[in-house]
Amino acid sequence: MARSAASTPEEYLAEVPEDRRSIVEAVRSAILDHLPAGFEETVTYGMLSYVVPLDRFPDTYNGHPLSVISLANQKNHVAVYLMGVYADESEREWFIHAWRATRKKSDMGKSCVRFKRSDDIAFDVLGEAVARVTPDDLIAAHEAVHGR
Repeated sequence: MARSAASTPEEYLAEVPEDRRSIVEAVRSAILDHLPAGFEETVTYGMLSYVVPLDRFPDTYNGHPLSVISLANQKNHVAVYLMGVYADESEREWFIHAWRATRKKSDMGKSCVRFKRSDDIAFDVLGEAVARVTPDDLIAAHEAVHGR
């Protein structure tokens, strides 16, 4: 299930194969437990996504809501895409250092963390990364890059 055709989070979760569902649900819970107020859970680009709703900030460069996090069940792993970590070098350095300090396996791309088992996830670091970016922070970063 590299890309889902689901249109709601519930539909997305129903499509996740049983062997991955517990990982996806655990990561989703960590995200929802730490997600700052003002973000909304939806499905974008075939993934669970956490966005600034268009009714709050409609002036995006592509007409889609600003996404701060996406969660996807990929072919060989589960991935969390962290735009706050991707877009800010100091946040990326903090995240890499904090994750490695947990001694959890780190399989990271530039904007994502990939895992195959729940034991590989540093939930405390993931939760803190989620909590560190507010909707106002994301909007300000977007405006700094794309202008107003």
